[in-house]
Amino acid sequence: MVYYIVLILIIVVMGFWVWYLVKNKNTSKSFDGNYKKIENYNKQREEEIIERKAKILEMFKDKERLKNDDIQKLLRVSDATITRYMDELEKEGKVRQTGTGSSAYYEKL
Repeated sequence: MVYYIVLILIIVVMGFWVWYLVKNKNTSKSFDGNYKKIENYNKQREEEIIERKAKILEMFKDKERLKNDDIQKLLRVSDATITRYMDELEKEGKVRQTGTGSSAYYEKL
């Protein structure tokens, strides 16, 4: 008799569990919403990077040579970020790095 009661309780609990899973089946909607938020954030970040690179190139109008520290003070970002931006500009063929380490500077091509 006790076994039948336990079996019925297990069936009822499993029924509620299946109902809960079916009810929350549409979780893809929340994923789509998060995906759109991430996509918008990535677009904003890309636009910000493009703007910063443009500011760096504008700095070359005033000076022939720029060091990381000069750019870092203007944009208020980390040294690693400036190095990454300058590496990208160098790969794009817009600037050239001369020297290494703390004596390194960049010239516009």
